[in-house]
Amino acid sequence: KAMQKILSRVQSKVSHWVGSSVIHMGDHNVPNALSFIDKYTQVPRILNPIVSCLENLEKICEKDEGIRRMVDNGFGGLDKVRKDILYDFFKSAFDGSGADNFYDAGSCIDGRMTSAWNWCSQLQDKPFYPIFKLTGFVGFDGEFK
Repeated sequence: KAMQKILSRVQSKVSHWVGSSVIHMGDHNVPNALSFIDKYTQVPRILNPIVSCLENLEKICEKDEGIRRMVDNGFGGLDKVRKDILYDFFKSAFDGSGADNFYDAGSCIDGRMTSAWNWCSQLQDKPFYPIFKLTGFVGFDGEFK
């Protein structure tokens, strides 16, 4: 009830609300406060491998001319492949995909995390997946080099 009051107060102060105003607390998406907190602990598990890939890419290109040529010829260069990765992530990781319906994939943290994990689950099908592997990627739920 307190969360609904806060949401109502925020909505009254903005001219236009985007997305769902569902508060997932005590339902099948977020059955308790610990589940809610756990949603936030997932953020670094998703972002750390992406940041690691982007940071390590230049280093491996400097060390290995063959990798540098592959990045230049196959992906259009360092800046282009970095932008391609970020564009794809930000386009898809927050779009509501991965859930069964709008109620579950609304604009709340639960919906955004579902979309982000959905993007992660499709990484192996992305054209830039080899870049992740070359920079030490082993998964979103493990060690990060």
